[in-house]
Amino acid sequence: MAQEKNSRQLVVIGAGPGGYAAAFTAADLGMRVTLIDLEKNPGGVCLYRGCIPSKALLHLAKIITDAAAVGSHGVEFSAPKIDVDKVRSYKNGVIQKLVLGLAQLCKLRKIEYIQGMAAFIDSNTLEVKRKGNGTERISFDKAILATGASAVTIPNIPAASALVMDSTRALELESIPESMLVVGGGYIGLELGTVYAALGTKVSVVEMTPGLMPGSDPELVSILAKRLGKLFDSIMLSTTVAQIKEHDGGLKVALEAEQGPTSEKSYERVLVAAGRKPNSAGLGLQNTRVQTDEKGFVKVNNKLQTDDASIYAVGDLVGGPLLAHKASHEARIAARVIAGLDVAFGPKAIPFVEYTDPEVAECGLSEKQALKENRPIKVAKFPWAASGRAATMGQSDGLTKLIIDPGTEKVLGVGIVGTGAGELISEGALAIEMGAGASDIASTIHPHPTLSETVMEAAEVFLGNSLHFYRPRRP
Repeated sequence: MAQEKNSRQLVVIGAGPGGYAAAFTAADLGMRVTLIDLEKNPGGVCLYRGCIPSKALLHLAKIITDAAAVGSHGVEFSAPKIDVDKVRSYKNGVIQKLVLGLAQLCKLRKIEYIQGMAAFIDSNTLEVKRKGNGTERISFDKAILATGASAVTIPNIPAASALVMDSTRALELESIPESMLVVGGGYIGLELGTVYAALGTKVSVVEMTPGLMPGSDPELVSILAKRLGKLFDSIMLSTTVAQIKEHDGGLKVALEAEQGPTSEKSYERVLVAAGRKPNSAGLGLQNTRVQTDEKGFVKVNNKLQTDDASIYAVGDLVGGPLLAHKASHEARIAARVIAGLDVAFGPKAIPFVEYTDPEVAECGLSEKQALKENRPIKVAKFPWAASGRAATMGQSDGLTKLIIDPGTEKVLGVGIVGTGAGELISEGALAIEMGAGASDIASTIHPHPTLSETVMEAAEVFLGNSLHFYRPRRP
């Protein structure tokens, strides 16, 4: 029988980047906080099975590909010897270090941490199933939902097969298969495909749309696609998986192209990376006034309040870009609203980074969005072929572009493809948030030689002043 407990001031359900950020912020603001998650310590999918392990492996993959690339520059290395156990140990060590750090921060803030599952009995009561320690009921004043999202399943793909992996299993690095089909040409599929290809797997990608990374700037993606075309065994666009069957210790896959006959190919493994769905089922939301949309995303206002006055929601659960940094920012807002501060979530730009090689990073208004909204824009581009720093690194195929309002000259959007694009995009996000104009960026002295100069030079292209990429001066 459920045991009654005293009321909590704030309960946060889910301890990923959204959940622990909300709990930490609320505790720093003087609230008594209870944090609930299935994992033993905070971190969530991002830390345990997403952002961090994938970036650890991508770091190793880049070292391998960079070592191979400098052969044409006169520096040759012997073929890499891959010790899968040590690679896995390195990845797990990174995770463990960060997990222990978060656990310590949780204790220092005197946050009550419960390992278990929570579901609403009503708008102010939760039933919590503690892992291995029975069930109890917890009443609360306010709650923040931060349960995130999980991988979607695809018809015709046998999820129960040991030879079919999702992103979580792929990151476990159980083995390095000889061949692998990645289903989905979005950021998760391309990042994991990059890792396995660098480690020696013949990787093929199948994407149902006409291009990789649907929704991203096609010009930026085209530069990435050219590089991936050399790294991957094949990239099949406008193609779907009709059927997968186990055969002779591998998988026989029927592929159906939009134009053309169905073909059949064999792979040792298949990785399904075709999107994510909100984890809103099983939370007992029907016992509250919380509303969801047709896809299951929880509806919130700009203060992250649901239709239930006691319950807030943040992160992947509420839709928008499914990004850890967006979840963390929303979480801080929600905690501050509950604390009585007059704040709201309304960023002008949320940066997105594809951690492939080269990286693709974007923020703010895109050309496609401007066209859809019929907004007048000017696009200024600076090719990395004209960058001294890119030349020294052998990375001259990059591009930096600015989307600029022709009337005010304010920067509305930024897109970058090239090594380190993820580190460079923050300057663009800051410029958009601060309402900076092209002249503000151009007149800011950037160190030479750096890749950050490409942002300055793109602004100078707009102004007609670029030293390293000639464009006629504007009248």
